Amino acid sequence: MKFVNAKHGVVFCRVYLFVLVSGVVFYPSAQAQELEHQVFLQVKQIFKPLPKNMATQEAPITTAQVELGKKLFFDPRLSLDGTVSCAICHKPALYGTDALSKSIGVERRVNDRNAPTVLNAALQFKAHWIGDRASVEEQAMKSLIGPASFGNPDYDAVIKKIDSIPGYNELFAKAFPKDANPIRPENWGKAIGAYERTLVTPSPFDAFLEGDSNALGAEAKSGLRAFLSVGCASCHNGVAVGGSMFQKFGVVEEYWKETGSAPIDEGRFSITHDVSDRYFFKVPGLRNVAMTPPYFHDGSVVTLTNAVRVMGKVQLGQNLTRQQITAVIAFLSSLTGKLPEEFINEPVLVPDAFKPGAP
Repeated sequence: MKFVNAKHGVVFCRVYLFVLVSGVVFYPSAQAQELEHQVFLQVKQIFKPLPKNMATQEAPITTAQVELGKKLFFDPRLSLDGTVSCAICHKPALYGTDALSKSIGVERRVNDRNAPTVLNAALQFKAHWIGDRASVEEQAMKSLIGPASFGNPDYDAVIKKIDSIPGYNELFAKAFPKDANPIRPENWGKAIGAYERTLVTPSPFDAFLEGDSNALGAEAKSGLRAFLSVGCASCHNGVAVGGSMFQKFGVVEEYWKETGSAPIDEGRFSITHDVSDRYFFKVPGLRNVAMTPPYFHDGSVVTLTNAVRVMGKVQLGQNLTRQQITAVIAFLSSLTGKLPEEFINEPVLVPDAFKPGAP
């Protein structure tokens, strides 16, 4: 069976692995092993293991840029009131999220949507739930003047703040040696992007994809079969297990009837004003999903059990059984990876006190 999203050119072939694997018990050992191998090859066509880092030809990284980006990521002094850094919404202890339905920025301003994890985020084809940022670099740069993020009035105010903190001049010059004027908003974005592109969390599922059949237990393998058989992988596939397309939230029925969302977010329609984009959001990547509640763009669902149930009903038109939900969660838990040491250990920031009202 094929699932086609004509608007975005996405085609996915559902593989009925549950049929194949359920037949293993009827085969002699040699045949069962061959069948399992064929299933594994099909799974590898749908998913890919994580890379060592998320650098690309368009967004290369250097050690100096990563060093600078890490300090900037954790530094609150460059926000309007000295209280907000990237790490406020993307805490290491909460697997790169803040556990809030909607994040809180400067002066206690509430963001429009839930903060997704920063871990593995650079693998996704767009940033933000509505895809209004092309990359993690653009997201970082524009957050500086986001009203409910860093809240600065303009980029000039940010540059003055960076210039006023001893130590950053040298770090920017080292990170961007060919730039005659390295302290620029674009370089802020590149430095933080370079750091975020190192935040990769390899999991048991990656070991499985690389050939270790014992990396997943029986329950997780059963969950993988359920994940595929009910159609989850029609949107959640690839290296990020999602994050590669836009999709309507509520393909079968209105999402808010199951999530209790209020107010109702119209998704990409808010920026494109195209009625065909109403209720469309970026499909999130599912890596580390078991560690990052609450769920969905508005954080309206607090448990993974309920999130899986909602997705089955409003996206696939299926009332998943308790057994199916439990199995899928076992698979999703295998996507939880080890936190990078460079994320767990916060850096020592260059010294300088925050001065209220200073540029």
